[in-house]
Parts: sequence; C-alpha cells; structure tokens
Amino acid sequence: MPFPPLRVRPAKPPRVVVTGAGLVTPLGIGWRVNADGFRAGRAAFGPVRRFDVSRHRARTAAEVDLPAVLPPTRLTPKQARRLDRASRMLLWAAHEAWEQSGWEATTDLPVVLGTTSGGMSLGEEYYRRALDGTASRRGQATRALHYLAHLPARILLEAFGFLGPICIIANACASGANALGRAWELLRAGRAERVLTGGYDALSLLVYSGFDSLQTISPTRCRPFDADRDGLTLGEGAAVLCLETQEAAERRAATVLGELAGYGHRLDPHHLTQPHPQGDAAWSAMDEACRVAGLGPADVDYLNAHGTGTPLNDVAEALAINRWAGDRAASLPVSSTKAVIGHLLGAAGAVEAVVCLQALREQWLPPQPQLGHVDPICQFPVVREPTHARVEVAMSNSFGFGGTNATLIFRRWG
Repeated sequence: MPFPPLRVRPAKPPRVVVTGAGLVTPLGIGWRVNADGFRAGRAAFGPVRRFDVSRHRARTAAEVDLPAVLPPTRLTPKQARRLDRASRMLLWAAHEAWEQSGWEATTDLPVVLGTTSGGMSLGEEYYRRALDGTASRRGQATRALHYLAHLPARILLEAFGFLGPICIIANACASGANALGRAWELLRAGRAERVLTGGYDALSLLVYSGFDSLQTISPTRCRPFDADRDGLTLGEGAAVLCLETQEAAERRAATVLGELAGYGHRLDPHHLTQPHPQGDAAWSAMDEACRVAGLGPADVDYLNAHGTGTPLNDVAEALAINRWAGDRAASLPVSSTKAVIGHLLGAAGAVEAVVCLQALREQWLPPQPQLGHVDPICQFPVVREPTHARVEVAMSNSFGFGGTNATLIFRRWG
C-alpha cells in the first residue's frame, strides 16, 4: 500500500505530538521500570549469554530479559511461535505505545521503523542448518521469509489490525532517529494525521563479531566522554512512538507526552566508519534541527549525546557540541545513556527519544555511572549523578556508520 496522497498542503506545518511511547531495554519492559533505571543511572551490562563469545576480544553486552509470552494481540499462536527475538521486542514496545495512545485500528496508518540487523538471528540459524548435513530442514522456509526486513513491520500491522503503508529505514546507528524524523515529515507535510514509528534491534552473533573484529567493543566498560574510554558496549531493545498532529490529538482529548519540535539530518562523507574529525555533519544536523524548531542553544536544557564511548566518535561529537552551543556549552547538561544500556544500533535513536520524553515529563537528567575523568575536550558538563532539573527542551543526537547524522528536538507539553 503506498503512502497516503498529499492532502491540501497546510499553510503552516502542524505541530507534531507524541501520544504513546513503548520501551523495551536491558533495564526492563515498559515506561516506569525504564524511567526509574535511567534516572538512577543503573547499568545493565553483563556477560553475553545468547551466543558463544569465548574466542572474542570482548565478552560483555546489555541483554533484554524477554518474557516467553507475548502481550495480547491479534496474532494466532502459530504466528507468535514463528517470531524472532527482535520482532518480539518490537511487539512489546508497540503494545505499550498503542495502549497508551488510545488509538483504534484503521486502514491507513503509516508505519516507519528503523533497524540495523532486523531478523539477523534468523539468517544465522538458516545458514547453520543449511551447512549442517545432519540438521533438520524443518522451518527453513519460515526463517528465510521472516529474515526479510519488512516482515516485522507487517507482523505489527497484523497484530493490531491495520494496514500500512510500511517504510523501513536502515541507516546504521541513526536508523531509529531517522525513522522518527521521516514520520515527523509525513505529518508536517499533510500526508497523514498519525504515524506509528520507532526502532528495534536484537543482539546477534554476526553483528557482535563484526564490531569485535573492528575492535570497537570495550573489553572493560562503556564510558562515553571519559578520557580513558576504550570502546562501546552493544545492547538490544525497541521503542515505538505514536506520533500525530496536534489537531488530531486535541480532537480526541488525548494525553500528550511531548512535542517532536525539530529534526535535522546530514551526511558525513569523510569515512565509512570514522566521523569527520571536527564533527562538521554532526554540528550541521544539530543546527538544522534547531532552525526548524525555532530554537537556539540557549533554549536547550538537556542534550542526550550519541556518545558511544569510542575515541574518535566522542571527540568529533564533543567538538560539534562545543561549536554548536558556543557560550551555552559551559552550562549545558550532556549525557549518553549508552553508559547504562549500551549501543542499541537501529533502536538507539528511538529509545533515546523516549528517554528525552521521560526527562521532560518527570523533570530529571539521566546520569552516566562510573564516569572517571572527563575528556578535557568537552567544554560541557557531563551528568554524573541522579539530578532533578527543569527540562523544557531536550535534544537527542544519533550518528551512524556510513556518515548518517540525525538530531531530534523534543519540547515539554503543557
């Protein structure tokens, strides 16, 4: 099903609000357990249990404790049994967002999702069985079918009883943020009144091994902006948000969690896996997001950094923040929640967007635990301890391999 045709283009782009948000992270399932964990800075790292990493350089990750059952949906038991881990996390997040929003099934609800590895675990299992002459071939057709990138989104449609259209964005670590940005653009252009959007990714051996071979995974712990940082730590999770125009939300007296006020995205052609040393594209994405939102650095109360904990990324982002914020940098609270749940790849931008909404709704700043000496290149304060603060505007950065850079701006509602 194609995206809805352009209606009469609004004379002024409508404001876009969030009326539902579902969250699955290594901290737990649901808004409350995650808000409590992020507010306290409770790290969720441990030894990798899902696959054998005994021959790897790094052996730590942040895994989700996923229930064996699914939330109530329209899926049949047979359909539920076929789902891979990533799809199950996506359904849990979508169920919470759907229930919170109060939406009802409709025929033309667009879905925009971001992911990096999609059904990678199914592809791995298919490959193992195909090579093993003694293994049963039962289920191979299902594995091949569900490996397709758009299948989890299609399952989502069946689970809640509506049609698409579907848009899948795979822009590496910026996928989740780009998905939210694309949904925002559809609403602002008058292509829809509401869009279901988010990001998801599950840990897989292939992805873990790839990052390990690049020596980007920390053999100790993830410490973004620490002078002694030595890499990222991978995690998994999902976040789904219900976005709609202000008019549509007011028409049904919906509870608004916050406003998605700005979106900026830029390409960094410097190198496939390394950002421009001065963070030029990152700065440009932040500047564009602010321009669209009609805000400046002085208006931003908290910045959720991409902050992977890798030497090159953190320096480039810090320089970009310093340049963008100017004099505001000295008093701008910054933190990276990857210090708590790791890098969720395609889910990262969507999950961190929900963290920003939680900070806006509940008026706190998420700290980074076990932060040692902050890299002196950071002209901004990094949040170290649980902090109560007045937060009216929050910014979230997401930068990925291949040069994708995205920035989202959220504003407190009411």
